[in-house]
Amino acid sequence: MSDKNLAKNLNRRQFVAAGAAAASVALAACDNNSGVVEGPDGTASSNDNAGDAEKTKISFVLDYTPNTNHTGIYVALDQGYFADEGLEVEIVQPPADGADALIGAGGAQMGVSYQDYIANNLASDQPMPYSAVAAIIQHNTSGIMSREEDGITHPAAMEGHTYATWNMPVEQATVKRCVEADGGDWSKVELVPYEVDDEVSGLRANMFDTVWVYEAWAVQNAVVQDFPYNYFSFISVDPVFDYYTPVIAANDDFAAQNPEAVKAFLRAVKKGYEYAVDNPDGAADILCAQVPELDADLVHQSQTFLAGQYTAEAESWGVIDPERWAAFYQWLNDNDLVANKLDVNAGYDLSFLE
Repeated sequence: MSDKNLAKNLNRRQFVAAGAAAASVALAACDNNSGVVEGPDGTASSNDNAGDAEKTKISFVLDYTPNTNHTGIYVALDQGYFADEGLEVEIVQPPADGADALIGAGGAQMGVSYQDYIANNLASDQPMPYSAVAAIIQHNTSGIMSREEDGITHPAAMEGHTYATWNMPVEQATVKRCVEADGGDWSKVELVPYEVDDEVSGLRANMFDTVWVYEAWAVQNAVVQDFPYNYFSFISVDPVFDYYTPVIAANDDFAAQNPEAVKAFLRAVKKGYEYAVDNPDGAADILCAQVPELDADLVHQSQTFLAGQYTAEAESWGVIDPERWAAFYQWLNDNDLVANKLDVNAGYDLSFLE
């Protein structure tokens, strides 16, 4: 598998399994006039010459290879929003054990995580000190995709078909809940290993009949490839699945010692995502210029979709609804999907979001 194909098609869950292979994909440099330079290891950072005043340095770790979930970060670099806030931000790829481990250990001060990953950390015997500080996207935009010809337009229709699984308890419990809520029999869904880079290619090859995808990427990839598909979202079945994925997280110790820096970072990033909402094609161009490994057609298609999702109906970018956050954690508790019971109100801190 080439780095180019990896950058185009890598699925969030598959990245966690792929680990270090994904970390080898380097970020491309922007023109230095944009305020971004490329380091020898492929990391991207704001230009040291962008301002004379001493800047606060923040290492920001992605969850996997760059994509449209991250556009606001790259726009903030490209447009000088970080420099305007007195920050020098370096974007880095995650290590083999993932972004959360690096943030929790303080190797990166901030980065990208997910509410369900934070739940696993909070439920561990020795949780690492990090918390969500802003939501990147307002709603969970994932669900089940299938071939249009199979007529799998709702969860119960998965009966008698194969489902590509990552063999993760929360994943399988989610799909099981959807099938049963729709009156279906989960035991009649055949589980097969998820072993593809591109969900559309897997469906074309009949490697599986149904697969968990993210609408902003895999579904838009189907549109770009002119592949006839069916898709239903999890939140259309049960609102408990409207959890936050992805989020920006911060190391708790860093945030406590540098609250103004975290606030400044979020101000800059908020402007970056607002830019992407107002100008999706321009934002897509910025991302493609910095990461030329990406499929430009897919980036533009995805960016257009996400322009309506970053903020959605929320009062502003980044906010987290406490009731939705707590409802998902209560569901995890009720279904014994975490090692230790969760405080349903833990794991996020919105005090840095202005």
